[in-house]
Amino acid sequence: MLVYALVRILYTIPILLGVSLIAFGLIHLVPGNPLDLLLPPEAPKELVDQIKAKYGFDQPLYIQYFTWLGRVAVGDLGNSVFTGEPVREQLISALSNTLVLAVPAAVLGFALGIFLGAVAGFNRDTWIDKLASAIAITGVSMPHYWGAIVSVILFSVILNWLPATGMGPSGGLPQSWEDVTHMILPVVTLSLIPMGVISRLVRATVLEINGQEFTAALRGKGLRRKRIIFHVLKNAAPPAMALMGLQFGYLLGGSILVETVYNWPGSGQLMNLAIFRRDIPVLQATVVVLSFFFVLINLSVDVLQAAIDPRIRR
Repeated sequence: MLVYALVRILYTIPILLGVSLIAFGLIHLVPGNPLDLLLPPEAPKELVDQIKAKYGFDQPLYIQYFTWLGRVAVGDLGNSVFTGEPVREQLISALSNTLVLAVPAAVLGFALGIFLGAVAGFNRDTWIDKLASAIAITGVSMPHYWGAIVSVILFSVILNWLPATGMGPSGGLPQSWEDVTHMILPVVTLSLIPMGVISRLVRATVLEINGQEFTAALRGKGLRRKRIIFHVLKNAAPPAMALMGLQFGYLLGGSILVETVYNWPGSGQLMNLAIFRRDIPVLQATVVVLSFFFVLINLSVDVLQAAIDPRIRR
């Protein structure tokens, strides 16, 4: 098990290097210059050259890449071109705000997805199966931004039940019911797609395992239905866990539009602002750090899967 974990950790090193190279290259291939937004057109050339030298934009790209990579390796993410503030502080604050949404959204989405998928799988071709499948397909099919806009119109504008935007007065972790009310709409919106995707996978896996010989043997032995359900769900757990890891990674990085609609100061909104401002240091740091978390989460899921099912280590 230890050898398997070490091998999987070694595999992540070239993946992270490749992600950093792609992120750096793609951002620099986009037309435009951050200094065009920062400085007026009539700015003196000496000032432009001075700022280019300050941020290293006057160096060849490969030197910029290795310089940036060396700084990232020691935790220095540079300063924002737009605000001049350290990127690391901005990113830590934004990531913590994103986790406030992503963790409850993941718990809600995974729990509902497993429940709906298991209920549908064990009640195949009944009205329960059709209802659970319809809910799951709706969750998968609904784009995040569309769900966010509709929920704001319905629950904030028409019914006036919940606030439409922003964090609660405490900021960060919720300290009161008012803070929680600010989280409800974005958390539910973010949980829809994980709920739908996991529900469809769990249903298909349960149906497949239900049709295998060992399940028929368990029934033949006269095991109670609860024990059979336990064995089926235990065998359906590894693929569901792998998908949960992917979905949690998407929640961390794929919430740009949701955080923008709800004006939530998380990593998605920070990335969105960095794109519009052409703030290259912030954009590079956000992409690489989110990719690091994505790889780390999937590495953890792989190791956990191998611990549960020894066949994966072969």
